[in-house]
Amino acid sequence: MDERQPLLRPSPAPEPDSDPDTADPVQSRKKPRVVIEGESFTARGVIVGLLVGLVICFSNMYFGLQTGWVSTMTMPASLMGFGLFKTLSRHLKFPFSPVENVLVQTVAGSMAIMPLGCGFVGVLPAMNYLLKPEEQGPINLPLWKLVLWSLGLCYFGVVFAVPLRRQVIIREQLKFPSGFSTAVLISVLHGKTRKSTSDAKDGEIAAGFASLVPSDSDVATVDDREQEASDHASDWRKNVQLLLLCFFVSGIFTFATYFFPILRNLPIFGTVAASTWLWTLNPSLAYVGQGIIMGPATTLHMLLGAAVGWGILSPLAKYKGWAPGSVDDWEHGSKGWIVWVSLAIMLADAVISLGYLASRSALRYLPESNKELVVGLKSIPGRLGSLLGRRNTTGYTPVSPDDTDNLPSNSQQPETQVQSGDNDATADKDQDEDDAPPSQQISDRIVAIGLLLSIIFCIICIHIVFGNLVPLYATITAVFMALVLSIMGVRALGETDLNPVSGISKLAQLFFALIIPQGHKSSVLINLVAGAVSEAGALQAGDLMQDLKTGHLLGAAPAAQFWGQVIGATVGAVVSAFIYQLYTAVYQVPGELFQVPTGYVWIFTARLVTGEGLPRMAREWALGAAVLFAVMTGVRIWFGGGDKRVQSLIPGGIAVAVGMYNVPSFTLARTIGGLLSWWWRSYKGWRDTPLIVLASGFILGEGFLSIVNLIMQSVGVPHR
Repeated sequence: MDERQPLLRPSPAPEPDSDPDTADPVQSRKKPRVVIEGESFTARGVIVGLLVGLVICFSNMYFGLQTGWVSTMTMPASLMGFGLFKTLSRHLKFPFSPVENVLVQTVAGSMAIMPLGCGFVGVLPAMNYLLKPEEQGPINLPLWKLVLWSLGLCYFGVVFAVPLRRQVIIREQLKFPSGFSTAVLISVLHGKTRKSTSDAKDGEIAAGFASLVPSDSDVATVDDREQEASDHASDWRKNVQLLLLCFFVSGIFTFATYFFPILRNLPIFGTVAASTWLWTLNPSLAYVGQGIIMGPATTLHMLLGAAVGWGILSPLAKYKGWAPGSVDDWEHGSKGWIVWVSLAIMLADAVISLGYLASRSALRYLPESNKELVVGLKSIPGRLGSLLGRRNTTGYTPVSPDDTDNLPSNSQQPETQVQSGDNDATADKDQDEDDAPPSQQISDRIVAIGLLLSIIFCIICIHIVFGNLVPLYATITAVFMALVLSIMGVRALGETDLNPVSGISKLAQLFFALIIPQGHKSSVLINLVAGAVSEAGALQAGDLMQDLKTGHLLGAAPAAQFWGQVIGATVGAVVSAFIYQLYTAVYQVPGELFQVPTGYVWIFTARLVTGEGLPRMAREWALGAAVLFAVMTGVRIWFGGGDKRVQSLIPGGIAVAVGMYNVPSFTLARTIGGLLSWWWRSYKGWRDTPLIVLASGFILGEGFLSIVNLIMQSVGVPHR
């Protein structure tokens, strides 16, 4: 087969002079034909994706151990892959296409999230350094066990995302804002946009298969837009140049911090505030970049958390004697005391927001009459048969009854009332027409077998790593709970662009506190493992779903993305274990550079829910904060469908909690970035893409040059 041959052949377009009154209704709904250029899966695309993912993986491990922040950085990965292939375009046997670009960012993104997905920035530091002897700790895992642990966690979430795809992307057409934005960026980079794509708002873009790919009606327009194509070429060059410039500047600053560590903690509020109360500024361009990506609302909410936690609660706990130790002491100082308050805020936010999401999802699929209930029950055998491999057209198994009442107004599918089994089949057929060809989808047999094997593999790996310290029934329960919580995570990601993995993991910890006896010798360790499994499943499923949304809009083959995700996750799991071993061998953890705050959050949560006593007065303040933010989260949900400006004025629980448990130096830098993004977008009204490129360059520059600092630290290069 010629590698340059399109995977999707154009289908015949409807005759323009056909009589609308006599035309077949199904035929009349067909979209103009599109041609998907290039191959969705190539060896070179996988290799470039792994190289890009390696850089982001190093960055995520570095920043994750510092503050717990990890990002897939799909848009920068797409841009880096495009820039590399564009530079080598004269030497390519066939052109680099948008669907191949999708493969690059899918592989890179799946590899990039492994430091968080496998627990290297939170759970494992808690086990390695914070678990007490009476809690069966510390757990020091050799490298081969680290690899086995990470491999065990990296598959089942990916496989489980596949059957969810048809529900959230094909039927409900959830937006998945980051996936949509990445698709638009890729189409713009390749100059393969429809006439309205670059100017339309998100809600005005059709959500069907290959809806961002130019159709026959755009051909003449595309051919005539030579100047616009030239502008596209100029734009990508400027973006790549901006990325490299920001990468270089941020890298130079990172290199300088090795010889001048004071640059990480500037005492901008005076020496007393810096030395006693830890109020300093870390002028890291990477954290400014993180703030740009987070946006002004989130960073200002984090600043509020820092002000309340470190400006009010920390001095209060110190002077009242509730935290008599040094402020920076996690065990006896106010640094550890305020973590309990932040934990209560996170738990309250998670319970309210995920509870609302779960109840709304359940109500959405409740039958409105006994007749619909009968129809739903009759469809169960067919759905089970489909899961086992008997199917006609679709490669994905529906996870709930048909829901056509919630299609967005821009949908190209007609509204259908579910009244009988025949109509149900007709609705499925219409939906399948707006999906990838069956040959490009993942077979249900592979999904069923893959899900079963990945679950068994995860259970075996955890048992080998921890032995009898973690009972088999606890591991099995954790995996199946992770699958349920992954559904909520995927839905939240599709609607809000936020995957609440921290809240999901905390809910899992709460649940396991109820089923594991507090007197069990390994109760804290079991609690940590359960939370890690839930977080891994939700994170992997959400990451693949964002990528599948990008590929769906650009006409990429879902099967190619699935296998790209599997490859990236496998390599990322192994590489992350090596990177973690490197950093923990060279640097002190916890230490000044790597404070692993999320590790403390994990261990404190496990101790809280398993019955360990809280510091003096921490219970009262934590309870008050939980009640307050439960109400505030409910108010935010109430305004969720209304004026977003009003919602942004109500502090978000997770953002406030993050600002509270991280030292102020990081939060201040992120706030600067958030304000910069507001100035850029709202005040100047400039485009978002260069801003994202600038932020990504800052983040990648420090993350990559941290490798140089790591090498210098390991060989003992002298510094202050």
